[in-house]
Amino acid sequence: MMNVTIYDVAREANVSMATVSRVVNGNPNVKPATRKKVHDAIERLGYRPNAVARGLASKKTTTVGVIIPDISSIFFAELARGIEDIATMYNYNIILSNSDQNKDKELHLINAMLGKQVDGLVFMGGKITEDHIQEFKTSSVPIALAATVDESGETPAVNIDYQQASYEATELLLSHGNKEVAFVSGPEDTIINVQKLEGYKNAMRANGYDSPEDYIVSGDYSYDSGIEALEQLLEFDKKPTAVFVSSDEMALGVIHGAQDRGIRVPEDLEVFGFDNTRLATMVRPTLSTVVQPMYDIGAVAMRLLTKFMNKEEVEEQNVILPHRIIERNSTQQK
Repeated sequence: MMNVTIYDVAREANVSMATVSRVVNGNPNVKPATRKKVHDAIERLGYRPNAVARGLASKKTTTVGVIIPDISSIFFAELARGIEDIATMYNYNIILSNSDQNKDKELHLINAMLGKQVDGLVFMGGKITEDHIQEFKTSSVPIALAATVDESGETPAVNIDYQQASYEATELLLSHGNKEVAFVSGPEDTIINVQKLEGYKNAMRANGYDSPEDYIVSGDYSYDSGIEALEQLLEFDKKPTAVFVSSDEMALGVIHGAQDRGIRVPEDLEVFGFDNTRLATMVRPTLSTVVQPMYDIGAVAMRLLTKFMNKEEVEEQNVILPHRIIERNSTQQK
């Protein structure tokens, strides 16, 4: 079946192509009777306006590219939902791509999205390198980061205060009488994980405790790496009585790894997570964690991007949203 064109609609409605264009684009300067004739013709012919052609004419595609590490992750899925809802509110469509947190793939996707003539980009990744910053600087459209830190502060971004959140989580475990508090980090080369580690170390130091290197192990945010991290921590003579874990999914691995070895949580080992994904209430015991507002981060990042795309005034391009601590059953209730 041949594609129906604007010319076909104009001929069917016996009006000019300019009139059809005005109706399709919502121009109010069309008589109601003429508007109805055009809409009737569109319905009869099954006409769909060509978004690409309209984008070429207006130099806008009303499309936003979204690059995230892993759509299967609950964490990133909630962020993506926040982006999608605000995009819909402002009449933008999104093109979603998975980067697997691979630098080469991230750079390729940025260029691929720009090649599709998107009006803006929301980027979520791990380590922001000089190559990323160069791509951001030379981009022809605005870019906003979500749950991702650019140390230079040049790229608009929405985050929480990761260092302060980690400080508060560690201090809570110390306030329960734990002296041996271990930390399970994410990948060590990302600035967010550096900030979480600093928060942990600062809290230990402020309360008069060391943070020995043996008590700091790294994972990759996955459940399996949480199990492996616990096994590593249990190899030492002086075993930790509490573990602060930099993601909920790894924290589940720590809890299940402990339970498989007959270690009771929280009686023998307190476990504290980070993110407050749905996993936190699915595990038993339920997980105490840092509440990172993932949906809000995505929504605010998309709203920030719309401001740049529409040339609205932006008061602050680096937004820090509030976090909070929630205690559940994986820590002792004091």
